Amino acid sequence: MNKELLKELCALNGISGDENKVRKYIIDKIKDNCEYRVDNLGNIIVFKKGRKKTDKKIMISAHMDEVGMIVTSVKSDGTITVSAVGGVDAGVVIGRNVSIGDKSIPGVIGSKAVHNLSAEEKKKAAEFSSLYVDIGTKSKDETEKLVSLGNSVCFASEYFEFGDGYVCGKAIDDRFGCAVMIELINSDIEYDCTFAFVVQEEIGLRGARVAAYSINPDFAIVLESTTAADIPQVSGEKRCCELGKGPVVSYMDRSAIYDKELYAMSQKAAEDNNLLWQTKTTVAGGNDSGAIHISRGGVRTIAISIPCRYLHSPSCVAKLSDMEASAELAKIMIERICGL
Repeated sequence: MNKELLKELCALNGISGDENKVRKYIIDKIKDNCEYRVDNLGNIIVFKKGRKKTDKKIMISAHMDEVGMIVTSVKSDGTITVSAVGGVDAGVVIGRNVSIGDKSIPGVIGSKAVHNLSAEEKKKAAEFSSLYVDIGTKSKDETEKLVSLGNSVCFASEYFEFGDGYVCGKAIDDRFGCAVMIELINSDIEYDCTFAFVVQEEIGLRGARVAAYSINPDFAIVLESTTAADIPQVSGEKRCCELGKGPVVSYMDRSAIYDKELYAMSQKAAEDNNLLWQTKTTVAGGNDSGAIHISRGGVRTIAISIPCRYLHSPSCVAKLSDMEASAELAKIMIERICGL
């Protein structure tokens, strides 16, 4: 795993529907090693010629977008109201630094102070309707010179490495998958492949639905990040999956039941190559597989995910060894599927 590539991808701002900076970066990285086009929704569809042709059309997919917020109004005192874009818990954003719009206006998510909350309010989970963004202005007119309704609001958090091979940062979901695909496109791959860097996964798998229809693949491999709950006070099956135990290959989630032959193949591929692997111990979450596997006449689909703590927050935590094993498993699976 190219750590610098991952760091640069995670630093880019690109919430659902506003992936332009991520798209430009990816195109700059791959343009000399493939054929590509950008569709009407903003997906990057890439054809990479391999050493061998195959009669099986395979789609490798990862999403460019991240969760965040969007500006919905400006108040008379200059503060900004926002709504969530994707599955963001209001409780994890309070007090966080954010970056607003193309001008990257800095701000802080504010809320009513604890000592001012009523007894009833203290019992309730935070809601976006009770939050605001403070950008250091004093009036509506002053704020409107800097910010417009519909501007993206992205987490402004530092990417760093810590502990025994851990990384922390925003948007690891799913800039990890994008990084793997960039490396594959820039390498000498065994078989012809079509790659899709898709948009708007976090708000309903929209880009993947369009890309899969256009590509019309026989098989698909979705590269993703998935929630790990290997944290204190969580035990047994509720931990779902754990960092350091390799890629997560699911048999089912809330959007898809995965192809059983591919599920078994992925396990054997990992074991044959001495790679750690795991599956989820709960049926939870979902990813672009949900849209891809039911496209047109159906697509045989598998997802290879990295376990990630604190998903959809400014501080996602993942482990480099899981990333490296996931990237290796994806490469092996491409070769085994095309060799069927």
